[in-house]
Amino acid sequence: METKNNIEYSELKPDISLSDFVKCFWRFNNISSARYDSIILPDGCFDIIVEIRDYKIQNILLTGLWTNQIDISVAGNTVLFGIRFKLLSVEYILQQNISSIVNNSQIIGSDFWNINSLITLDFTLFCNHITTKLISIVGDGKGTNNRKVQLFNNLYHTNGSSTVLEYANIASWSSRQINRYFSNKFGLSLKAYCNILKVFASLSDVKKGKLFPEQNYFDQSHFIKEVRKHTGVKPKELSDNKNDRFLQLLTMSEK
Repeated sequence: METKNNIEYSELKPDISLSDFVKCFWRFNNISSARYDSIILPDGCFDIIVEIRDYKIQNILLTGLWTNQIDISVAGNTVLFGIRFKLLSVEYILQQNISSIVNNSQIIGSDFWNINSLITLDFTLFCNHITTKLISIVGDGKGTNNRKVQLFNNLYHTNGSSTVLEYANIASWSSRQINRYFSNKFGLSLKAYCNILKVFASLSDVKKGKLFPEQNYFDQSHFIKEVRKHTGVKPKELSDNKNDRFLQLLTMSEK
């Protein structure tokens, strides 16, 4: 667990059987009594977030995909438990579309997945509880569509740096059908999603001060334009991260 600026942040990898569906479990703790304000950048995932204060669950939120920077504010002495999902989870775990909540979130019931049945709000117990639930939903994985699994695995492996046509050919799925699927399920096109993955993949280099793109951009100006489109600022401002206002750059592990 890492502590910076009165916050604690940690991640846990999912069980290998859930690797196609879950990127990680995460815990955020504002250990100060003051409100914590920050900015979240698009990462190509959606989350379920449990807000805990005074040892009680206050809210459970489902987020959509972020396509641009989002201002967040976390009350003092508040803990957040989160599940960061890959997109395949929309169909096979959540089993509902998230296209209506792009750049937004919605409150879901406190009894969701029996989270409110946890006797103690311990992060490890939370992760174990959710893991058991998710495994019960996906079963042995035989019900998943192999084309979709292959598509998303390629997207994440390449960080969105290939073309829509290349992804379609690899998955043996027409680009028109893929875009219809993306629009219906997630609320954006495959190309737009690829751009989000590319920008987010560049952040680890940007954090180190490497401001020339390595994610298959046409040139430097194209890179700057795309970064600004999804983060609101130029790469240099992200790299400087004054006042640690970009949360992911603050908590991102050095590689």
